[in-house]
Amino acid sequence: MKKILLLATAFAITFGTFAQTKADEVIKLNVEKYDFGKIVQNSPVTYSFEIKNISDKPVVVENTWASCGCTTPDKITDPILPGKTALLKVQYNAAAVAPFTKDVYIKLAGIEAPKTVQITGEVLTQEAYDAYKKDKKSGNDNNAAKTNTDSKPTTNTPQPKLTTVKN
Repeated sequence: MKKILLLATAFAITFGTFAQTKADEVIKLNVEKYDFGKIVQNSPVTYSFEIKNISDKPVVVENTWASCGCTTPDKITDPILPGKTALLKVQYNAAAVAPFTKDVYIKLAGIEAPKTVQITGEVLTQEAYDAYKKDKKSGNDNNAAKTNTDSKPTTNTPQPKLTTVKN
């Protein structure tokens, strides 16, 4: 009898796990990855992700958080009604000179796994940014991330040296 009860409990838990709703089944985002491009150090930037409720019930955003303290998502306080859209404003502080990729998590009520979106870009010093803008204006867009076919780094950031270890 105990074995049957244990088996039935395990089956119910397994079935419940497979039947869970995923975030993509109730919301749709305008983009899942936003690229700020090249930005100036210590000049915070902001982007608002559009979250649309594609279900037939209101969606409650329980929490939003980021992978790093340099990234701050706002909290969505009101439920998102069916067919309606809410904005998730995300700010990046741009303090460190370097390329960046930051994850932002959106936890929905009743859905275990959070939805993840990303922001990316490259923070440049004011001098490097001015040079980039000057090159771009004159048509020399060799430093643009999307058109760079050169293997040289696009900033003055030191690149790691690779070494091979032979056994």
